Amino acid sequence: MGNRRFFLHDNSPPHRALIVKKYLARHSVSTLEYPPYSPDIAPTDFYLFPRLKMKLKEHRFVDSDEVIENATKELKNLSKNGFQECFEQLYERWKKCVDGGGKYFEG
Repeated sequence: MGNRRFFLHDNSPPHRALIVKKYLARHSVSTLEYPPYSPDIAPTDFYLFPRLKMKLKEHRFVDSDEVIENATKELKNLSKNGFQECFEQLYERWKKCVDGGGKYFEG
């Protein structure tokens, strides 16, 4: 991907606003179209939640505050390199999704 900047948006109204489109065009940011409701390219679905579930599974929590405390601790432990890998995967997943016509895929 190099140093090019991409903006993958979820087609929400703020992202489609004319002022946002003009800003992105003025700053040479390419917009990647987002298939609706695709878990294949949602970083929370393919990166974040699986890691949290792996770290928190089989633990019993007394209350919601304890869940929040432990989840926050695990989120803070995620590495910057991991997030870099996540966004590299995101681009590859996006390409796969586009090439597949928006159909669901695994892996």
